[in-house]
This record gives sequence, C-alpha cells and structure tokens, in this order.
Amino acid sequence: MMKPLIAANWKMNPILQKEAKELFDSVKKGVRNITSAEVVICPPFVYLPLLKGSKLGAQNVSYEEKGAFTGEISAAMLKDLGVEYVIIGHSERRKYFGETDEIANKKIKKTVGAGLNIIFCIGETEEERSAGKKNEVLERQIKKGLDGIDLPAQAGNLNPPTGGISIAYEPVWAIGTGNNCSVQETKESVDYIRKFIAEDMRVLYGGSVKSENSGAYIKESGANGLLVGGASLSAEEFIKIVKSAE
Repeated sequence: MMKPLIAANWKMNPILQKEAKELFDSVKKGVRNITSAEVVICPPFVYLPLLKGSKLGAQNVSYEEKGAFTGEISAAMLKDLGVEYVIIGHSERRKYFGETDEIANKKIKKTVGAGLNIIFCIGETEEERSAGKKNEVLERQIKKGLDGIDLPAQAGNLNPPTGGISIAYEPVWAIGTGNNCSVQETKESVDYIRKFIAEDMRVLYGGSVKSENSGAYIKESGANGLLVGGASLSAEEFIKIVKSAE
C-alpha cells in the first residue's frame, strides 16, 4: 500500500531566512517519528540550500537544461541540491505567469529525465465548474501535460511503487479562498482522474486544506495525499495535517 504524500507549498513565504529555518526545523522535529506518510517541504528556491534533514521539493523548474536563460533554474541544478520533488503546473503559475499545458509538458519531460519526482497540478476554475466543464478541463490538462510520457514505464524508474509523477487535484476556486472542495466532489474528481493515469500513481488533493478536513480527504475521498498551501506556514497546523493521514 502506498504511503500518503503530504507536501507543503510555502509559495513566496516566509520573507526572512531565519523564519524559514525556524519553520522547517519545527516541522522536521514534529514529524520525525511519523513513518506512515511521506512529507515533502517545498520552500522558495533561495531557501533550498539552507534546509537539511527532510525531503525537499521545488515550486517550479525550467524546461531548459542550461544556457542563456536569465532567471531560470534547471532540473539538474535542483537534483544537485538534493531536491527530490518539483511542483509543476500550479494554477498560480498558469494564471499569473501564462504557463500552458504545453509548457507544463515540456517541464515534466525535463524533470522526469533528470530523475526527479513531480507533483503535477491540475484543476478547474469556478467558471469552468459552473459551466459543467470540470471533467473536460481535467482530461485536457492530464492528456496534454503528460503527452509523450510512458507512464507505466516511468513508474518503476524513480520511486517505486508510486512512480515519478503524482497528480495534485487543486480546484482553482478552492485555493487560498477558505472554500475547500467537499469530500464527495473531491472523490468524484479523484475517481475521474484515475481513468487517465497509471494505476500506481498517487492523486493528491489541494485547496484550502487544514487539519480539520485533511484526514477526510485521504480516508473518505480516496486521495493519496495532500498539497498544502497556507496551512503549511504554521508548523503546528502542518504537523496536525501530517498526523491526520496516519
């Protein structure tokens, strides 16, 4: 049975190195005896070299390997830092930085090629949901994002048995709004997503996750883990979320 993956996406927080180290150390101490879940911390790029002793993820990656691409960071650079996971396709990257399904696909290919694991984010907007297009959007994002990637083959190449790619279902309307998706609707979406991916791939839920609802997403909706945003900036709250997956 695969372990739940609980990933903390700190986004562009905290502002100070000292605060980042204190948050990281508090989480590390709080989860050190937990063996029933895999915990990954995804801080801003600048903090990655400072944080040791727990699995790390990056919030973004370039689809280029090296060269004259000012401001970009490659999968090989992340690998060299000891990073194990990369978040790709987050709705904030899509919304604010114009990232498309095609760009996500290029990033996934480069990241898989570098031997890193991926948390690939998909999800519908409120407008798409209201128009009854949720499943259409999810299917398009999965098929375009994973185009050209041999999912059954890649599953044994990185971190078996769960494979190198986890899908994070993050309904855009639920991210940072406090308006989390119901467990039943999440279950329907998780079941739908599974139609298009390899059997041993994890499906996570993200979107206004907090300790009061986190356990239900895993135990009742069938999610194999969580991608936690704002709540991961409180060590106490994030530790509770990790423990709820036990």
